[in-house]
Amino acid sequence: MAQTVCEVVWMYQLLSEVGLKSSLPEKLWCDNQAALHIASNPVFHERTKHIEIDCHFVREKIQQKFISTGYVKIEDQLEDIFTKALNGPRFDDNRSKLGMINIYATT
Repeated sequence: MAQTVCEVVWMYQLLSEVGLKSSLPEKLWCDNQAALHIASNPVFHERTKHIEIDCHFVREKIQQKFISTGYVKIEDQLEDIFTKALNGPRFDDNRSKLGMINIYATT
């Protein structure tokens, strides 16, 4: 999440420099509920010490209303069509959500 927030901040600053404005907060979707909870929870536990700096950065951007987080189920992630070998129905579902058509389908 921290790497993605860094990229969002960089892109926002780049677009601002060329005169384009983006609406804030930017939505950051994540499929890991534990990561979302850690990012929004100010209490740290022994198990999260090694990621403390990243969590502070993400939490700071959430508190500044620069980003907002949301949960997305693994089955609903559209980028899977580009990164994984999907079975037929799941591939067709993701393809239709992206607005792509099957040029080989019979009409």
